[in-house]
Amino acid sequence: MEDGHQLAVFIDFENIALGIQHTRRKFDIQKVLERLLEKGKITVKKAYADWTRFADYKHAFHECAIELIEIPKRSSAGKNSADIRLVVDAIDLCYSKGNLNTFVVVSGDSDFSPLVSKLKENGKTVIGLGMKDSTSELLRDNCDEFIYVEDIERAPVEPPDLPDSVPDKKKEALQLVVEAVVGLKRENKEILYSSMIKDTIKRKKPQFDEAYHGYRTFSDVLEDAERLGIVKLNTDPRSGTYVVVGFQRKR
Repeated sequence: MEDGHQLAVFIDFENIALGIQHTRRKFDIQKVLERLLEKGKITVKKAYADWTRFADYKHAFHECAIELIEIPKRSSAGKNSADIRLVVDAIDLCYSKGNLNTFVVVSGDSDFSPLVSKLKENGKTVIGLGMKDSTSELLRDNCDEFIYVEDIERAPVEPPDLPDSVPDKKKEALQLVVEAVVGLKRENKEILYSSMIKDTIKRKKPQFDEAYHGYRTFSDVLEDAERLGIVKLNTDPRSGTYVVVGFQRKR
């Protein structure tokens, strides 16, 4: 995945709800979006469901600025009404918005396999995301990449052990650096320029400002992270900027 990817996210929440109804877990949309933000900027976010049935989730989705598409009850609108609306919207954006180069289908329903094929046929990267027990192998194998919700929930980023003398605000900034580095490495990025790390942080936390955390520049944040034994730094010979080459300790 190259830098500058713009994502369109389409959530078939009816399918996700079916996958979690027999478990005790609650679908954490914030963690899902944070995982996707490691891949690029999310430009479109739509979720499809009969939201009268899932009122408990509406607030969390609104907080994430996701457009909720109301689908009437299946008995009155037909079995696949949510699927059809999602497909129509995705195809419309595929042809009308050339800047969208990555489409994310949050569902495990095999009915979306033709949509995935059509998007790929038009040069789009397609990422699938769903529950392990309710995801069709046909859909999973047809995507360029598939992410399981359970894997996102089971792999939180634990903060490194920082000295108690480090102020809380600086700890917050250092933890954001750790999360960004972990995310970029998960995307198989080999050379982690300081600008890439800061861009990843800004996608997740648009309000991020190193000055608020007590640093003059972002380079100062990285230097402090190296001094505290968190990351290893090199200097890019061409630009003179910092490059993170890895962590100094096992995490």
